[in-house]
Amino acid sequence: MCGARQAGLSTMRRLYDDNLYDFATPQPSYWEATAPPPTFSSAPLERDESCDVAIIGGGYTGLSAAYHLARDHGLDVRVLEAGHIGWGASGRNGGFCCIGGTGLQPGGVIRHFGIEAARDWYRAQAQAVELVRNLAYDEAIDVDMFGAAEVTMAHSRRAYTGLEDDHKAMTGILGLDAELLTRYEVSERIYDTDDQYGGLICRPAFGLHPLRFCRGLAHAASRRGATLHSSSEVLDWSRTADGGHRLHTAGATLRASTVLFATNGFMPEGLRAEFYGRTMPIVSAIIVTRPLSDDERLDQGWRTEHPTINSRHLLNYFRLLPDNRFLFGARGHTRGTRTGERATYRKMISTFRRLWPGWSDVEIEYRWHGLICMTASLRPGIGRLTDDPFTFFGFGYHGNGVNTATWAGKQLADWIGRGSAPDGLPRFSRELPRRYPLPALRRAYLRTGLTVANWLDSL
Repeated sequence: MCGARQAGLSTMRRLYDDNLYDFATPQPSYWEATAPPPTFSSAPLERDESCDVAIIGGGYTGLSAAYHLARDHGLDVRVLEAGHIGWGASGRNGGFCCIGGTGLQPGGVIRHFGIEAARDWYRAQAQAVELVRNLAYDEAIDVDMFGAAEVTMAHSRRAYTGLEDDHKAMTGILGLDAELLTRYEVSERIYDTDDQYGGLICRPAFGLHPLRFCRGLAHAASRRGATLHSSSEVLDWSRTADGGHRLHTAGATLRASTVLFATNGFMPEGLRAEFYGRTMPIVSAIIVTRPLSDDERLDQGWRTEHPTINSRHLLNYFRLLPDNRFLFGARGHTRGTRTGERATYRKMISTFRRLWPGWSDVEIEYRWHGLICMTASLRPGIGRLTDDPFTFFGFGYHGNGVNTATWAGKQLADWIGRGSAPDGLPRFSRELPRRYPLPALRRAYLRTGLTVANWLDSL
């Protein structure tokens, strides 16, 4: 698509209310309150510049790509972020660094894509977890690493049967380190509640402070030579006569021979027609309590540092934090408005107190929300456009972005730097995810899906 962008795309409305896209305002999250201040420069783009690679998005994908492009390939890289570095999901997620990255369970990945493709993907996922760990160690990023596995809790007897199937696939076919626990073993080792019927432990995994990691990665990228620009929303993306790219912000224009589109759930779809309608951003919200006393923690039988999820269709995710606060997350509303936020928080707090009645009087001190990114293909898109070999993309991590996005950034950096797709990038993730049918109706699809999921969880 040469010249100016296709008419009409520049004014295309985002999927949710503008409240979700207030780039000037940080979320009132526990992570924002407890992360050290940035130790890197990230001034807005205020004069016309040029570079080898321009990256749209200052989250894990973009920062990891910038870091590896500058360190390993010596390229001139600039990152354009609409808010502050880490404004989006990379600075506000639950801090789960664990195996996943698709909208399918292990058996589903095997059925949809075949055994070899599934093995390649899960091998890469384990490597992605270790990449985050190694980056934290190598670059001396204090990420508050906590726990050494992820636990999936069965919320019903039928769900436990599903975990048994997952365990067989994970250990017998995919070669993963997984352990199945009975209801009694969960009560003795993890936590005790009436809402569990057994569990599945998977390694490698751990919890971390996501904004600490994001800012540490930004510092490492900057130190290696990448240039970061915060408050630099890309408003227009056009092509030059020689096949290059022009990215226009409110303050200036950035020219680049190659562009990496790395925006995930907050993707500005209107910038390029090729990306319209390929994501399903879903609101996810988090609450965090005051610090629990040791007695309060043990009253509810909480014995683990591992990050944990349950097996509901509308899953909850939760973990103890290093300072004894408790984090609890859930899927949110479908409008993005402040009214919807308040309703989501009320429902979440009610669910939290129902699951752990011994904590019914524990104060909730932080609450915030963001977007995860699903795709119709149920897998990430990590590749380049077929008709434009100098436009790359990485998005669609299905609520598992800490490791998947960081790893995707490295894979894309190696692809750009070497000129060919790296062997470590599984083929089933290299395609642009298919477009949702009638994309303008995606929120209607989502409302229907959430209604069905609620009904299934109630059975």
